[in-house]
Parts: sequence; C-alpha cells; structure tokens
Amino acid sequence: MKIALACDHGGLQLKQHIAEYLQGKGEKVADFGTYTSDSCDYPDFARPCAQAVAAGQCDLGIVVCTTGIGVSIVANKVKGVRCALCLNEDMAEMCRRHNDANVLALGQKYVDSASAEKIVDRFLHTSFDGGRHRTRVDKIENV
Repeated sequence: MKIALACDHGGLQLKQHIAEYLQGKGEKVADFGTYTSDSCDYPDFARPCAQAVAAGQCDLGIVVCTTGIGVSIVANKVKGVRCALCLNEDMAEMCRRHNDANVLALGQKYVDSASAEKIVDRFLHTSFDGGRHRTRVDKIENV
C-alpha cells in the first residue's frame, strides 16, 4: 500500500512520527511536505496529497495540521476525496466502513503519537462495507 502524507508546520512532528511508523511496518510513503517547522500554508501541502489519492497515485492519504480542521477542508475540496477528521480509533473505523473515506485528517494538538498509531492502523485496515452505504457515497460524489 502507498500512503500519501502531508502537513503544515503545526502538524510536522506528528506527520514525521507517522511516516517513520508506517515505513517501519513496510508501507510505502509519499511525503508531500512540509519538511520544516517554518510557518507555511496548509493548502500548499494538503491539496497535492489529496490529488495524489484522487488520481490513484496513492492508495490512501493522511493530512495533519494543528487541529486537523484546515487540512480536512482542503482535502475535501478535491473531487474524489472523502477526508475525515478523526480523534479516535472508532471514528477511523466508521469513516472507512460507512463513508469509504480515503484521506484521514489528524490534529497534532489533540492526538498524541501513540493514539495516532492506533488511529492510522484502524484507518488503513478497515474496509468499506458497501451495501446501503454505497448509495450514500455515490450521492456524496455527485454533489
């Protein structure tokens, strides 16, 4: 699996931790930046990350900022992306099972490294249920 990652300065430490964690588990990572703690604008990094997922260049994506809100808004502007801001494992599971989310948003201020690992694992290893949820996802795609 190839995972796209992106963050702004407010999510750098958590993104770096997630990248190392994923690589340690043998996952391929495409890192869209940022790479420093210098102040920057999250759309410059979250958009290309989401576009890589939408284009099929990456299987799933993870975007991080201070709260997760800004990067989730940007990612959801990309057609074909369903980004969910998750604060716990249950949210990560449900966004995949019911919404076929393909990008996970995290907030470094609210999710510590150990929790992020659990959230990421649940997100990556949960499948879409389909069925009645397929109709709903189709409606999202046609908005």
